[in-house]
Amino acid sequence: MVRFFVEAGEPESGTVTLTGENAQHAKVLRLRAGERVLLCDGGGTEFLCEVTDAEGFILSVKERRESTSEPAVRVSVYMAFPKADKLEHVIQKATELGVYQIVAFPSARCVSRPEEKSLKKKLERWQKIAASAAEQSGRGRIPRVSVLSSFSEALKQASQADKALLFYENEQAMTLKMALSGGGYRSVSLLTGPEGGLEEREVVEAREAGLQVCTLGKRILRCETAPLCALSAVMYDAGEF
Repeated sequence: MVRFFVEAGEPESGTVTLTGENAQHAKVLRLRAGERVLLCDGGGTEFLCEVTDAEGFILSVKERRESTSEPAVRVSVYMAFPKADKLEHVIQKATELGVYQIVAFPSARCVSRPEEKSLKKKLERWQKIAASAAEQSGRGRIPRVSVLSSFSEALKQASQADKALLFYENEQAMTLKMALSGGGYRSVSLLTGPEGGLEEREVVEAREAGLQVCTLGKRILRCETAPLCALSAVMYDAGEF
């Protein structure tokens, strides 16, 4: 079924008129009167609608319900700023996999550090990538993309989850499987470093902040591979696959 993301509260009136990109998309799809479509508010609520006026892109709301495509576990990805467009790739794929939010932050070995004056435009682009991926993959929620100003701030926020995990290539004892054993978690934070990895002092700081340091196996994963690998594993462990 075709779905469109609209502003929260818009469908509550009972009648919705598609505008902007949604109207253009509806025109391309050649929607007809009587067809059923889904409207999503981006926050996990969806509305089953019927097209009442195909030329005017007017829809009538028939049913309000919670999205059935959202995972029960809320997984947040915390990723140190990578080079080039790697973050865009992670945002797109993590959204498809069911991530709750994506947070970027600076760390000691980050080569890329977006300038403040360009950050607003980058955030707008990153959020659009998340919205597009959410629509394509049938999500009921658009993951929020945000930026923190420091590594310490990322640790403080990440530590609030039921399971707060940091991945470090020199860790050998604690595996992700071991860290997730016992289940019972509703929220998970996954923190990964940049191309050059995290410094040892940062790993110590993470432990002191309450994060569990884990390994992702014997192979060194690229900075854009690690968060997607960990996210997939958590979703599998939580029964989403």
